[in-house]
Amino acid sequence: MATGHTDPRRRERILVAALDLIAEEGVAGVSHRKIAARAGVPLGSMTYHFTGIDELLLEAFTGYADHVVAVFERHLAGAATQEEAREAVTDLVHTLSEGPRRDLILVQELYTLAARREPYRALCARWMRRSRALLEAHFPPATARRLDALIEGLTLHRALDDDPPDRSVTREAVRRITAD
Repeated sequence: MATGHTDPRRRERILVAALDLIAEEGVAGVSHRKIAARAGVPLGSMTYHFTGIDELLLEAFTGYADHVVAVFERHLAGAATQEEAREAVTDLVHTLSEGPRRDLILVQELYTLAARREPYRALCARWMRRSRALLEAHFPPATARRLDALIEGLTLHRALDDDPPDRSVTREAVRRITAD
């Protein structure tokens, strides 16, 4: 493994390790020492790259939010009609809810931090604005706002349900929200 100045991906490995640990142990179980061990970097790298655990967590969660926005972009990019956009949203809900358990946990950990602390609330607000902007390319702003909330709720419910509803239920919910 490369070390020191010959390791240009060290910061990125630290951020990935932080998210992996959050998914396994929750934010409360994360420490510089555990992240460094997971990333395979010297403990001193933590303070070299980040001023503290809050900066590290905020940057890791920002990267995670960017990832989810990119998933939104991929799903919505090809939709040329409103009906195609509705189907893209249906696909998005199923992709997110059937995705890795890690992603579901990370979202919930971020929301918990956002409920308690302003920097994470601001991050979530930026994330929601970006998601809504992508939806607004296909739907009016008020509809995009409702649709964004529907996506979050359906994703969570489908991911946690022992017998999640099928695509027809998601498709009908999306159709009703976007029937304006």
